[in-house]
Amino acid sequence: MKRINEPAGDTGFPVYQCRLPVSRRTNEHCTDLLSRHLKEIGSRWRALPPGRIVLAVLRHDQRIADMVGGNAVGDTTVCRWRDELISLLAARAPRLDRACKKIARRSGEVVLIDGTLIPTVRRTGAANRPNYSGKHRRHGLHYLVLTDENGRLIWISAALPGRTHDVTAARRDHIPTHLRAVGLGALADLGFLSLTDDSDAPVIVTGYKATRARKLTPGEKEANRVLAAARAPVGHGFAHLKTWRILTELRTDPACGTELLRALLVLSNFALSR
Repeated sequence: MKRINEPAGDTGFPVYQCRLPVSRRTNEHCTDLLSRHLKEIGSRWRALPPGRIVLAVLRHDQRIADMVGGNAVGDTTVCRWRDELISLLAARAPRLDRACKKIARRSGEVVLIDGTLIPTVRRTGAANRPNYSGKHRRHGLHYLVLTDENGRLIWISAALPGRTHDVTAARRDHIPTHLRAVGLGALADLGFLSLTDDSDAPVIVTGYKATRARKLTPGEKEANRVLAAARAPVGHGFAHLKTWRILTELRTDPACGTELLRALLVLSNFALSR
């Protein structure tokens, strides 16, 4: 009997193509950032990093192993490109004080504030419980976001444990102080009801809350409807940010969550800019 050592057929894996819903301008911007970074650190041996690979990881939540097999690069290389691009973009994210001053210079009067939970995989050990949100009934990281009146993202907070309340996060970042310093107000939901620091001239404007002992009057109900309509664009800002499917469920270290969200904020605003 003759022994054949060659494989019976082709053992290579098929490679498919998919459309990446980002503009050519965004792709070129990311590639330029990585290329300039290689020149600054004096790297001569590393390959030119294409921005589309990192954008596919962020936009479609493509697995690193899939990108490695389809683009003939190593997994370490893709991870390095991803981490470097996230760091470069996050460094361009606006600080809270500068974001508020920018809105004030554009003759803005109010900003919209809200909190959101970015789901994460369940962690083990002592870090499990703090990231569990009883409101959403899942594990995640809590973020505060400020948008302008049109829903354009202007600032995002650092990542906090998922059980953090909106008021606690706002007080941690001293948001009322920053808004008052530039003469801005903020429209918020009932989650920020106890945040105001001055009952006579509140910076944070919230609606009226009904209790078992006191029902809302028709005027208070109408005020709540007007406030909800004015706050609607903040939901659009969240929706635009969460089109990056890597936020569907974070599998990275929560310590990197702040850089990731701020990098996506910069990318989202760059895509909207002319």
